[in-house]
Formats: sequence, C-alpha cells, structure tokens
Amino acid sequence: MKADILLGLQWGDEGKGKIVDVLTPRYDIIARFQGGPNAGHTIEFDQKKFILHTIPSGIFNASTINVVGNGVIIDPFIFNRELDMLKASGIHAENNLMLSKKAHLILPSHRLLDAAYESAKGKAKIGSTLKGIGPTYTDKTARNGIRMGNILRDDFLKRYRDLKEKHLQILKAYEMDLENHELDGLKFKTYEEKWFDALDRMKSIRIIDSEYFINQSLNSGKSLLAEGAQGTMLDVDFGTYPYVTSSNTVTAGVCTGLGIPPHQVGEVLGIFKAYCTRVGSGPFPTELDNTEGQKLRDEGHEFGSTTGRPRRCGWLDLVALKYAVMINGVTRLYMMKADVLNSFAMIKVGTSYYLNNEKIDYVPFEASYEKLKPEWLELEGWHTNINEIRNEKDVPKALDRYVKYIEKQTGVPVSMISVGPDRSQIIHRS
Repeated sequence: MKADILLGLQWGDEGKGKIVDVLTPRYDIIARFQGGPNAGHTIEFDQKKFILHTIPSGIFNASTINVVGNGVIIDPFIFNRELDMLKASGIHAENNLMLSKKAHLILPSHRLLDAAYESAKGKAKIGSTLKGIGPTYTDKTARNGIRMGNILRDDFLKRYRDLKEKHLQILKAYEMDLENHELDGLKFKTYEEKWFDALDRMKSIRIIDSEYFINQSLNSGKSLLAEGAQGTMLDVDFGTYPYVTSSNTVTAGVCTGLGIPPHQVGEVLGIFKAYCTRVGSGPFPTELDNTEGQKLRDEGHEFGSTTGRPRRCGWLDLVALKYAVMINGVTRLYMMKADVLNSFAMIKVGTSYYLNNEKIDYVPFEASYEKLKPEWLELEGWHTNINEIRNEKDVPKALDRYVKYIEKQTGVPVSMISVGPDRSQIIHRS
C-alpha cells in the first residue's frame, strides 16, 4: 500500500484540517509529518469547532489510528491542553493516538529563546508564532535536542537541565527578565511546572518506533494519509526564505518526517484557497492592502487560529500555485473557501510577475528580496450564495469557469470545492 499525502500549497491556513477530517474514514492511519504547535487546523461539525495544533486531524474517527511522526516537534503543555479540549467534548484521544520516540520536545526555554530572537530583530521580524519552533529545530540539527523517547530514560532530567542551562546562558545576552516573562499567561516557573505535569500525562500514550509501525502497516495493506502543516510557500528550502517556517512542508518532508521511502508515496492532495492569505511578514505579491483585501478578511474570518492575528489577504497567485504543484508533484487539487468570494462581482488572478520591469512566469530567488508586481486576469464572479450547494451540476457557471481555468493552468484536476466551514459543506467533482 502507498501513503497518500495532504499538504498546503500557499502560506498555510488553507483548510487542511477540514479535508483530513472529511477523508479520514477512507484511511486506517492519519500521520502528522512536520511542524508543531505553530499549526492550527480547524475542524467544524455538529455546531462544534475544534482547533488542533499537534494532534492529527483524524482524531475524531475512533477507528482511525493517529500518529505524531518523528518530524513533528511537541510542546507537552500545549499538547496537554489539546487533550483536555477534546476530552471536554467526549473524545478520548489517548485511545487512538501514538507518538514517535524520535519526535523532538519544545522546552519552555525554547520559547524564551524564540521571544528573545524575534524581539531583537526589530523591524526585520519574521512574524514568529513564538511557540519555540525555530530554536527547537535549531537544537535538533545541532544535535542538542531532546526527543520523546528520552522521557522514558533515567537520564532525562539531567539532559533537560543541561539543555535549559545552555539556553539560559544564551539569554543572558538579551537581558530578558526571565523571572517575570510570561508564556501563555503564566510566569516561566509556573509554566515549567505545568510542562512537567503534562509530560507525565503523555507517558500514558503509546510512544513508539513510528518508522517501523508505519512501514509495517503499509506493507500489511493498511491505508495512510500523511497530514502536513503550514504551506509550501513557508517551506524552509522552497518558500520565501527567510520568512518561512523551520521545517520542510513539502512532499519530500514526508519521507524524512515519517520514514516513508519515496516509492511508497501515492496520491499527493494539494489544498489551496480560492484566494490567498498570509500571516506575519514576508513577500506576498497579490496582497490587497485596500477595501477588497479587508472584505476578503471579513468574509473569510481571516484571523490566525494559532496567533489570532489578522491575516493579510489577496487574490489567487497562480504563479505560486503552479510552483507548489511542481515542487510537490500534486495529483489532485482541493479548493477551499470558494464561498468567501460569493459577493464579489469580479475576481482577479495573478497570472505572472514583473521583476524590475521584466515579465516572468516563475517564482524567482529574488522574490524574497524584491517586490514583485503581478499581472492580473479579471474573471466574472458568481455573485450568488453557494453555501448550500452539494451537487456538481448546481455549481454556478462562473464558479465552474474559475475552477476549470485553474485546472487548465495547473494541469491538475480540482476534485473538491469547499463552500463553508462545516465538514458537510463540500462539492465533490467527478
């Protein structure tokens, strides 16, 4: 059996959690392969709304195993809060959840480093979520990190104290008031105590050699969907560096983040919004810093599910979308939030860029440093409410033309159109 992959094709926040939730009944295993609590996957059903940061979005199906893979980084405090949120709705995640022994831990002091580094950048801030993501991945690549499997060993406390002391030595240069600095509204010492309490609770969850479990499951015919976080344009190698996350968000990240060999990759499902959004700093060629951008933000409720920050909004960037399709080898596209465009009489698409007055049709290295001016194609909007549509034959002609234009330009079929936040608000296309 081959593993299918679902990932974002823009700057994150595409709606991956909803589609994983919709697809979960088709799979035996859902596995997260990168990122950490900087992710925010929103799932809505039965008038309930859930936001998951680390736990895979298949957790709502009791018969599906959910694996947090080795490429993920875990903050026990945030993870514990997530377990409590699910438990309050009658979902006991521990029953069908597994954690990789090789997944790295975010220490409280990682979060202090993140805050210090970001503050020191001044106007050059990258827009970090301040969850300790960058410093944790830094320790991972520097071979200083602590992994889930280490919490089961006798030398764990010594390793923790040694790494914390390294962090505190670094922080001396930033003159941070460690005693009074707050993490999620708690003083550092209190946060650290709760972090250790949460770590004890996590010992009740199955902590496994996930690469063996995943490959043995595939070889025995089990179906698996790998769930990505963030988006392609935030990939540490292929995104708009340095305004990116600290992990590989693309298809290749599945191989290192779960231990799946390349020949075991099946379908690659690419999720994109009918328009574009971005949180934090960095290039955004099709951004609308005007009333249209504000309308997109208002209609789409575009505020970060992790940070609460207003998202920057703009029209669809077709150049970036085609780039993401190429990098990931996308085989199917799922278009999200088409309903947000219900009231727009006209819709624009960025079809190419101008770089120093030269027209180009690709994402250049210079995109991270030079302002790219988009060339626009204007299309007629459907200008009607599509939230209740479920049948492909009822799709307005203007929406059908918009979707078919995207299919023609990318060379990939759009298999689903999302027309609302609930898991039921989906149009399946043949």
